[in-house]
Parts: sequence; structure tokens; C-alpha cells
Amino acid sequence: MEATVSDEQASPDRPATFREVFAQPEYRAIFTASLLSWIGDYLAKAAVTVLVYRESESIALSAAAFAVSYLPWLAGGPLLAALAERYPYRRVMVVCDLIRMTLMALIAVPQSPVWVILVLLFATTLANPPSQAARSALLPTILSGDRLVVALSLNASTGQAAQVVGYLLGAAVAAVNPTVALLINAATFAASAVLVRWGVRDRAPAMNATHRSHLLRETAEGFRIVFGNPVLRAIAVLVFSAMLFSIVPEGLAAAWAGERADDRLGSGPSQALIMAAGPVGFILGGLLVGRAVAPARRIMLMRPLAVAAPLVLVPALLDPPPVVVALLAAGCGFAVAGVLPTANGLFVRALPNGYRARAFGVMASGMQVIQGAAVLVTGLFADRFSIPVVVGAWSAAGVLLMLVAALRWPDGSTVESAVAAATRANANAATDGLPAPVGSHPGTGRAAPGDRIDERDRRSPAAT
Repeated sequence: MEATVSDEQASPDRPATFREVFAQPEYRAIFTASLLSWIGDYLAKAAVTVLVYRESESIALSAAAFAVSYLPWLAGGPLLAALAERYPYRRVMVVCDLIRMTLMALIAVPQSPVWVILVLLFATTLANPPSQAARSALLPTILSGDRLVVALSLNASTGQAAQVVGYLLGAAVAAVNPTVALLINAATFAASAVLVRWGVRDRAPAMNATHRSHLLRETAEGFRIVFGNPVLRAIAVLVFSAMLFSIVPEGLAAAWAGERADDRLGSGPSQALIMAAGPVGFILGGLLVGRAVAPARRIMLMRPLAVAAPLVLVPALLDPPPVVVALLAAGCGFAVAGVLPTANGLFVRALPNGYRARAFGVMASGMQVIQGAAVLVTGLFADRFSIPVVVGAWSAAGVLLMLVAALRWPDGSTVESAVAAATRANANAATDGLPAPVGSHPGTGRAAPGDRIDERDRRSPAAT
């Protein structure tokens, strides 16, 4: 495959620039398509809860309409994501967009029964895991080196911003007509399909029909590569640990604001302030660390920032007012943004090409489960103890967990060996034009029967 200017490695002494990242036309198409889909998704989430509540007058059903988007990841995210390995990534993304466009338009049909809305909404979200897995796996075939790390940081920050914008727009439009919001979401999926179809080059699937096995086995191999490789496992532990506490202020914001709101700042604005603080901090941290900090220094900062993320929430024990709570949540989001894109970039370098989508499915599903569990458990504790005590104590435990994760981080030679093994497997596949064997012990580079990659691209894969 011919290299382009955008695929050249950035200097290790300086970070890649946004201009260098956006110089790649395929990335521009994917970024724009993703931005439209993200805004449309969050807009629809806000609108569909209003629609279901108006039709049923049930708070429980309205909440179920919001929560149903998480079910595919919880019920079978890795399995659905594994489908993306079997077909060209561009085709997977376009087909999933068209499916979601059609189903969203059906949800917008007036006077539909609530159960029909919920069933259609669940069917719509089934397309999320393969679509997101395909996008994650496609990015490293377009960008490499620090350009990929900066792109991951930019995507994460933009996703957080899209969440805030989408919720605000969704609430505003749904107050007038929820159907319009749903049709807008359908239109964003249509636009995304067009952008990806005509803006992204077609590529061979990571796994052709000859080398397929049972889908369950392929999914299990995704778990094996993530948790069998010491470097990938360490990254997974770090990312999952960050999810355990960073989501808690947002998850408990409504109750926290209700208990601590004062006359100057009511419960509604207090809740919005706390919920928005984490995403805003993440946006600032992702852009600042990704753009202003050199690649080598980012890796050095990753573990200190991982410990700092829960540490900044520990002062919640002092029962501060909502404004201070929001500042603490923003600080946590800032630190997490300094960890995740760098960890993702390292994950990419140590992951054999043929496992891109499956590894994404494992990581994304784990993050969804852990975030939901964290909010559920802390919510149960908050029924018996005060919220500040629960959040402060939970975060203090997070500091200990992050210290353990940081101390158990693989040494430099282990990281280099894992990256070298993945690079050799990928290079062999590109040189020979044949599926490359993957190590029977991921990261060792030793081949195992039946473990093969059908990826002909030299560049490293995306993960989370």
C-alpha cells in the first residue's frame, strides 16, 4: 500500500498537529460522519424519553427508553463487534447507518405504541457495536504514529462535546415536537452513510471466509488477546479502573444536587452543572494534553494522571457545594483525558491487526458494564450514607486501585516486546500477502495453529 504524507510518523519530540490529522481526507470524512451521528444520537436520546413519557405517562418507561441503548453492549457487545472483522469496515459502517436511519424514521411514526418504540429503539442500538468497532479498526489504516493518538484524543473530546450539544438540542426540540428530533437523527445517519461511502476507500476485511471459525470462538479470541497479553491487560485494567470512579459524580448528580442545592442555584442548574463538568474537563484535558504535550512525555504522565483522577474527587468527603463538586468532577475528567487517548494509542501498537474490532468490542463492553455497575453500587450506598461520604470514600479506594495498577505496569522491555511482536505479525501479513500467524501467547510473536490474520495493511489497529 502506498504511503501518503499523512501516514508519515510525527517526530517523537513533538506532538502531531490537528492540521496534520485533518490533512487526511478519509479521516475528515469519518470525523464528520461520526460527529453528525453523535449529535443525532444524543438528540434522539433526549427526545425519545420525552416521547415515551408523553405516550405512557410513566417515569419507569421513560427511563427504560434511555437505558435501552446500553443493552446491546451488555448483552452481546463483543459478539456483535466481532461481525465487523468478517466484512469490509466501510461496508459495515454504511449498512449500520442505513439500518439505524430506517429504524429511527419508523420510531418517529406518530402514535406508535410504547412497546413498539422500545423494540425499534433496541433494534436500532444493535447496530452500534459493529459500527463503532469497524470505525475503531479503520482509523489506524488511515493514520499512524502520533497522528493516530491525537485523532483518538480529538474523537473522545468531540464525543463529549457532542453529548452536551445533543442533549441541549434534544431537550429544546423535544419540548416542541419529539418527532422532529427523531427525524433529524435519521437524517444524520443518512448523511453519515453518504460521507463514509464516498469519502473512505474500500478495504479487504480483516478475516476472509476461508479463515473464519464459529462467531463465538472468534469473540473468545478477542478476550484472549486482550487479557492474555500483559501489556494489553495492563491497559485494560487502567481504563476499566478509570471508569469505576469518573462516572460517579455524573451518575449521582440528580440526588446530589437535590440535597445540596441552595437558593442561589436551584437543583436543576446544580444537576446540569455537575453532569456537564466531567465532559467539559475531559474536552479541555484531551485537547491540551493531546496537542501541547510531546508523545514521550504523555506516556510518562499517564500513570501519575491515572492516580490523580480519583484523588481530585476525594475532597468530596468535606461536603462542598455544587459549584465545587463540579470543579472536582472537571478535574477528574481532565486527568482521565490525559490517560485514555495515550493508553489507546499504546493499545493500538501492541495489538495484532486481525483483532481490531474484537478487541474494541471487549473494551467497549467492559467500559459500559463497569460504568453502569459503579453508578448502581454507589447509588445503593448513597441510600444508607450521605452522597459526599460515598463519593469521597469510593474515590479514595480508586486512588489505591490506581496505585496498584501503576505499580504493576509492565516494564519498558515488556512493552517493547509486545509492540515488536504485533509489528512483525502485521509486517509479515503485508509482505507475504497472506494471513499472518498470531502468537499462541499474545505478544510473544510465536505462531499457534488456527490463529491467523487476513489483514494486508502494515499500520497498527485501533482499540478503544
